[in-house]
Amino acid sequence: MSDGHFYDRGENICVIGAGASGLLAIKNLVEHGFGVDCYERETGVGGLWNWRHDRSPVYASAHLVSSVTSTQIPDFPMPDSWPDYPHHRQVLSYLERYTDHFDLRRHVWFGTEVGRVRPAGGGRWDVTTHSTGGGTERTHRYAAVVVANGHHWAPQRPAYPGMDSFQGEVIHASGFSDPATLRSRKVLVVGAGNTGCDIVVEAAQRAAACWHSSRRGYWYLPKYLLGRPVNQVTERVAALRLPLRLRQWLFARTLRLAVGDLTRFGLPAPDHKVYETHPIVNSQLVYYLGHGRVTPVPDVARFHPDRVELTDGTSIEPDLVVLATGYLPRFEFLDPQLLDTDETGRPHLQLHAFSGHPTLAVAGLLQPDSGVLPLVHWQTVTIARWLRLRQVDPDRAAGFWSRLGSQGRRPLTSARTKTSNRHWFEVDHIRYLRALQRALDGLEAR
Repeated sequence: MSDGHFYDRGENICVIGAGASGLLAIKNLVEHGFGVDCYERETGVGGLWNWRHDRSPVYASAHLVSSVTSTQIPDFPMPDSWPDYPHHRQVLSYLERYTDHFDLRRHVWFGTEVGRVRPAGGGRWDVTTHSTGGGTERTHRYAAVVVANGHHWAPQRPAYPGMDSFQGEVIHASGFSDPATLRSRKVLVVGAGNTGCDIVVEAAQRAAACWHSSRRGYWYLPKYLLGRPVNQVTERVAALRLPLRLRQWLFARTLRLAVGDLTRFGLPAPDHKVYETHPIVNSQLVYYLGHGRVTPVPDVARFHPDRVELTDGTSIEPDLVVLATGYLPRFEFLDPQLLDTDETGRPHLQLHAFSGHPTLAVAGLLQPDSGVLPLVHWQTVTIARWLRLRQVDPDRAAGFWSRLGSQGRRPLTSARTKTSNRHWFEVDHIRYLRALQRALDGLEAR
């Protein structure tokens, strides 16, 4: 202990969170020669994929919506025997095997929560922790901090008028785990993201009635297109580097042929072009719409004690409402200014990774059009290489940092996305990987 106030960890790096992004950060930092201390509030690795954890939003039937080939980590492939879209238990087992293969557990302090992260001068950081649920606080000083606490654990709950007086049950999708709870219920699912559509499909099979409320129309992709996982088809099209408008026309045309016009089932027409919102990947929703097991309805206007009023003036009488309304990023241990967080709560980062402080980075704050793990792998390689360059060649590091800051916040999507917090971290995976490659080229030691 130093000065009686903190434990000085020298050149060690602090990683916050041992979910997928945190594990990738630990592994790549260690490979670049750093000592790493990772703090994880839960008792095991896996983050959101560890369904045993209280904060996990994973439900019993959850599968990947991106296929194996676009989800697996580049230097740790998923087994060839696995299905195209693995179950969430398989994903957790994959992350646990990754952890053991690279001997990462020895770097993780489980059951330890980060309470504060503060600048300590000279680019260093004081990280204050305590045992999950309480306990004595301890402060350690680190050369850098990589935040990997995830962004799918703090539910976004809309405040509809009259909700408090509703006599039925209202839950957020984060609290939905067992599809059996839907059996014989009259269920309203609010939200048309991938989670919302998955829950609608579960309700269509089990509930007495199922309504699906969405604010706008979306593009619905089947999980398979032309006999292949849909992301494999879209990646091949993207590799052709066709103009955006041509790709939008081509993909919209393909979806019309493969899926059809969903407005005939009562879904609203998309009010935007393909690629301008995060797509919905679900093959079963159309099936259950066509069999009358799902009734599309507009947005909720207000709640009454015995019913829910919709924006078109009609009312329905569910006894269970599931709010599949997404999540918000939370960095309660950081001063919002450290991540240039605006009044809406949105942090602003270069390459969705670098804050305005050279030794404070964020890993995994991405919403890609593909699997996220390959992107976070290369993102954390970039972070590690940057931190190493600061040590071995400060002059070149200063030049890189200056160039990075002068670039401004370039869009990392090919199309202009809809303005909503759902798309704060949206990236086109090919464009993002190219941006990371340019950064890595600039960080190469000479």
